[in-house]
Amino acid sequence: MSAGDQGAATRSGDDDVAAGAAGARGVDGVSAADGVEQLARAGVVAVLRAPSAAVAVQAGEALLRGGVRALEVTYSTPDVPAVLRELRARHGDELLLGAGTLRSAAQVDEAVAAGAGFLVAPGLDEQVLAAMLSSGLPTYAGVCTPTEVMRAAALGLRAVKLFPAGVGGVALLKALREPFSDISFMPTGGVSAENLGEWFAAGAFAVGAGGALCPARDLDAGDFDAITSRARAFATAFEEVSRTNNSNGEFR
Repeated sequence: MSAGDQGAATRSGDDDVAAGAAGARGVDGVSAADGVEQLARAGVVAVLRAPSAAVAVQAGEALLRGGVRALEVTYSTPDVPAVLRELRARHGDELLLGAGTLRSAAQVDEAVAAGAGFLVAPGLDEQVLAAMLSSGLPTYAGVCTPTEVMRAAALGLRAVKLFPAGVGGVALLKALREPFSDISFMPTGGVSAENLGEWFAAGAFAVGAGGALCPARDLDAGDFDAITSRARAFATAFEEVSRTNNSNGEFR
């Protein structure tokens, strides 16, 4: 294949992926833009890596009791479809329920069939991204460099997961926002209730919190009261961010 043919093939592949993003709507009629707005209103997305499906369901309940109402059930958790179906049956639209750590098209199809409302990948794999976009659900792929942000934008994304955000910290988000002001960022990793306001001040539309919100020790011990307590701390911190932004005439 000539260089020109390779370039044409690459552009064609990009067009196929981007076409899935344009005007796509999920099974509940939620567009990508609507999905960003929903997560922006929730503010905090719990990233759950549980040792079993039963623990994941109990953790989801604990998070909701504490005021965190967006949950990404990762494929580090056993039997993710069962978790999604059970939490959807119990709470319906009260809980913004998504699937994360998606690393294959098969996982994407499985999560969509089980009722996921949004999809998250830890990195930028084009085959996985194509499957995510073709589902019509709000989709967030992981990026950490300017090159990855540019690639994500070329493939049709206007909102991305900054991961692992803790590596570069708030300074990385600020730096990426300068050339990519048209891209919405959800930093995940390195986010705590104490520094949550700094991430939003740097331009995050929402934040993802894993170990700081649902640590493995609490999940392993079944200490769901501790998870509820952490969720309250995160929810309170986000309420303060919202009050500050509203007083400044900004929407979160």
